[in-house]
Amino acid sequence: MTTPSEWLVLIVEDEVDARDVVAKLLAKSQIATHSVATAEEALELLAEYQYNGVIIDLALPGMDGWDLLKAIRSDEAIAHLPCFAITAYYNSSVRHQAEQLGFDLYFPKPLSHRTFVSDVVAAISSAQQTN
Repeated sequence: MTTPSEWLVLIVEDEVDARDVVAKLLAKSQIATHSVATAEEALELLAEYQYNGVIIDLALPGMDGWDLLKAIRSDEAIAHLPCFAITAYYNSSVRHQAEQLGFDLYFPKPLSHRTFVSDVVAAISSAQQTN
């Protein structure tokens, strides 16, 4: 099992400011990140690097976050990756749908600085123990 300082997390977020916030929050826990603006770019990196988790904005241009999750879950090589939904369009039905479709966690924007990283760390750690 690896520690957060050895992890690499992919951030898929089209808004530059939001992408930077997520990267900075993870960096405070010494978690390395790659960041992209589209699902298509994410799929290219997922084929090239070994990630410990993927943070996905649901409202991406082109292929959206829902379709990216489906692509990840249908690819045997990466289906095991913990995937985390982030969205500005928070409501309980979207949260339920995210959980039903296979997101490990769901975070409304703006992100809670106190719990976001600890929740991501706990989920990735748990996934490592089961894989």
